[in-house]
Amino acid sequence: MSQNLKHSSLFAAYDKIIALLNDCAAPLPPFLFRLILAYEFWEAGMMKYTGENWFSHITFPLPFSLLSNDMLWTMGTWIEIIGAIALLLGLGTRFFSLSLIILTIVAINTVHWPAEWSTLAELWQGYAISNKGHGNFKLPLLYLIMFMPLLFNGPGKWSLDYVLTQYRKN
Repeated sequence: MSQNLKHSSLFAAYDKIIALLNDCAAPLPPFLFRLILAYEFWEAGMMKYTGENWFSHITFPLPFSLLSNDMLWTMGTWIEIIGAIALLLGLGTRFFSLSLIILTIVAINTVHWPAEWSTLAELWQGYAISNKGHGNFKLPLLYLIMFMPLLFNGPGKWSLDYVLTQYRKN
């Protein structure tokens, strides 16, 4: 086999793999993001739904501080539960991604951020999954990053949003 034929075959195989990834596998990452985020927010929402309100001692930032902590508990619970279902189905994905991003930012600010820090090194100690008093914002930050493609690019082809968009075009 000549060298050019080997290179040509290699490029053809590479092109086929790329075409497969573009056509078939491209919907997989947004679908997986939706699945894991749906699971995590469903768990958090159900914990709130079946548990007791532990928001009573939390001071929320404006404008959330204008509402009662009981109201915020109820709103947070239902945004997490309904948002999880919507993410799973890929329905209203951008709206619920933005809603859950806001909820996550408020959670980081009120619960996960270190209570006191004076240097970036001390703040960085909160980038952890622990209960050692340094904060605990690693997972919420990862959720925020996972929401970005869903917010800016949409839920992908394996979603009701995509099906509804295709239906409206016809």
